[in-house]
Amino acid sequence: MTFGVDDTGVPVPVPERVRRVVSIVPSLTETVAVTAPGLLAGATDWCTHTAGLDVPRVRGTKNPDVERIVELRPDVVLGNTEENRPSDVAALRAAGVPVWMTEIRTVDEALASLRRVLEEACRVPVPGWLDEASRAWSDVTPDGRRAAVVPVWRRPWMVVGRDTFTGDVLSRLGVSNVYAEHAERYPKVPLDELNAAGADLVVLPDEPYRFTADDGPESFPGLDVALVNGRYLTWYGPSLVDAPGVLSRQLAAARCY
Repeated sequence: MTFGVDDTGVPVPVPERVRRVVSIVPSLTETVAVTAPGLLAGATDWCTHTAGLDVPRVRGTKNPDVERIVELRPDVVLGNTEENRPSDVAALRAAGVPVWMTEIRTVDEALASLRRVLEEACRVPVPGWLDEASRAWSDVTPDGRRAAVVPVWRRPWMVVGRDTFTGDVLSRLGVSNVYAEHAERYPKVPLDELNAAGADLVVLPDEPYRFTADDGPESFPGLDVALVNGRYLTWYGPSLVDAPGVLSRQLAAARCY
């Protein structure tokens, strides 16, 4: 048993050989499933990738079944400071379960954190897809800049604010977040204020709220709207390889509805 230090600075005891991993973050579940699928011993109900993933489920990211996770006897649980509640992490650690927490707010942090998750928390070699993702993002060259509001929920309207992975992804693709300097990371903003915020673009992902051509664009008359794949916009993992290309095409297809 040796200690690694997770993204939050907490020492985490990890055996020399990891055999069982429970992930309570969809992005990290996909990361392990693609890299070392035999390690996954459990995942949340929201872990949809890879396709056909057949592992025990432990409820959601915000309400994981702590008792069930303990029963699964993981060598390590993978979590994230934005996705998971401190009380659940504390309960797992109090039960003697090692929990490796990630904290990811930029693409660079994602690439570095995933490398450490795989090498130090899961004890597996760095996969080729991670190096491919690094190359894909280093090759991004934005063609001009646009100012955008980025709703992630409606009723009430909630948008991407400061210090988010989503905001950094968009910035690298030439899209400036109008609410990047807001005091909150995901502020609730009335619709009339969103329309008057000075944006020339609205970015509507299909998760966590499932915005579609028939649900969302009608609220922003006169503004270009880009409907984008939420997984490429918000997930950090193997999706990082294709995210620059997919999102660039979807942003370029923005139009008034």
